[in-house]
Parts: sequence; C-alpha cells; structure tokens
Amino acid sequence: MTKLIVTAALTGSRISRDASPFIPITPEELVQSAVECWNAGAAAVHIHVRDPGTGLGTQDVEIFRRVVEPLRERTDLILCLTTSGIPGRNLPTEERLEPLSLGPELASFDAGSINLGGAVFANPPEFLEAAALRMKTLGVKPELEIFDSGMIVTCLRMREQGKLEDPLYFQFVLGTPWGAPTTPRSLLYLQEQIPENAVWSAIGIGKDHLPIAMMAMVMGGHIRVGLEDNLYFSKGVLARSNAQFVERIVRIANAYGRDIASPREARDILKVRDPLTQ
Repeated sequence: MTKLIVTAALTGSRISRDASPFIPITPEELVQSAVECWNAGAAAVHIHVRDPGTGLGTQDVEIFRRVVEPLRERTDLILCLTTSGIPGRNLPTEERLEPLSLGPELASFDAGSINLGGAVFANPPEFLEAAALRMKTLGVKPELEIFDSGMIVTCLRMREQGKLEDPLYFQFVLGTPWGAPTTPRSLLYLQEQIPENAVWSAIGIGKDHLPIAMMAMVMGGHIRVGLEDNLYFSKGVLARSNAQFVERIVRIANAYGRDIASPREARDILKVRDPLTQ
C-alpha cells in the first residue's frame, strides 16, 4: 500500500480563542505549529492566515509570506495555501487567488458552491475557471476540495476540457452542514467516482474526525487532521496542539503497518514540484 500522507490543517478562517485557547492565530504561532507537525510526521500543512485586527481569515499575501518563508527555511513541508478566503463572505476572485504568487506546491480548489454555516460558500464556474488557469500557469497543483459528489463531476468535466491535469488530487470533506455525511457508505461512494490514477485524502469534521481518518487509512487514501477541522482530541477534551493529532495518527498507522510518507515521498506520490530544489 502507498505510504500515508498526513496533512495538518492548522487554523481555518473563523475559529476564535473563545472556542479554543490552543488555536494558532498569528504568523509566528502558525509557523511554530507547522514545525511541530513536521517533527511529528506530517508531510504537508494546509494554511489559512488571520487578519491581526479581526482575527478572521485574510488573503493578504504579505501575511501569508510571513508563514511561507520561515517554513521554507526551517522545513521541507509541502505547503497548501487556501484560496477560500472566508466561506460565506465570498471575497473577490483576485483576492482569493493572491497567495498563489508565493509558489506553493498545492492550493485549495473548492470545487463548487455549498451552504455552510447559514450562508452560501460561493465557488461559481467563473471562479473555478480562473483558479484552474492561474494554478496551471504557476505550476501549483489544485487540491480538489469535495464537499459533495456533484463536485467530482465538475472536476472530471474540467479535466476533460484540459483545465485540470492528471493525476488529480481529491480531498473529501465529510461532515459539513448540508454536505456529504461522515459515513462509510458516503466515503466509499466518493472514492468510487474518481479516476483510478487519482490520489485522494479525507477529512472528518468534528466528532467524526478520527473514524474518517481510520477508514481512509485502511482504504489506501491519505488523511488530513488538525484544529481547523476538529477542536477536540477526545470527547470533551480540547486538543492542545495540531501536533497532538499528527502524533496520534502516526502512532495508529505504525501499529496498523502503514508507513508514513516523508515530504519528499509525498511530493512523488502527489506529483508536485519541490520548490526547495529549484
């Protein structure tokens, strides 16, 4: 079985210190959290950054730079920068795509619109067209965020049109309100809809964080963990760091007998470039 890629999603765009005192907010905190995850066995980190005034997500490229550049200096992590902005606030396309100028290996590609948190997270065709073109031009691989099965259809159509290139990389997001449920049947169905040569990973939101990770591991997929997706390490017990989640999944994978991919091995699995050697 292919080695397991562990991605850590560090913070998200909305979670406040009121919800958890352990959520990293500042660039310095994000860098430290990412380094801890790398030391624990993560091959990739999924990065949002926060506005210092509001504490909410921002697409300010200079704040992203304060995270990206130290991580390039201190680690060989694969960096996945968000293009979602703040779901529900629906920032302009150009603002959402601005962090791509920093040359990450991966960037999120939310493959359709969906109701989230009482508002519409808008990813209309014109945004997807612009995102795909910009990523292709800059050599950034889209991480295809799939909240429901119709989004796979969108990605496959764009692949047929030459706007997305093989091997596709899907990130199944299960457990959002009005999205795909966190059930074995749901994960199996999504996995069956993608091309055989595609790579996939899975996220379980909230309480189903660990069960979805377990299913993905035994099915040959990859895993995303972290405080963006789940604040609790166990029932009623807040996770104290992102690395705590990484350490647990690495420990379980080792006990199961599935080896953990290093960042270099993960780059080969995902077919992404290594900016550290260019």
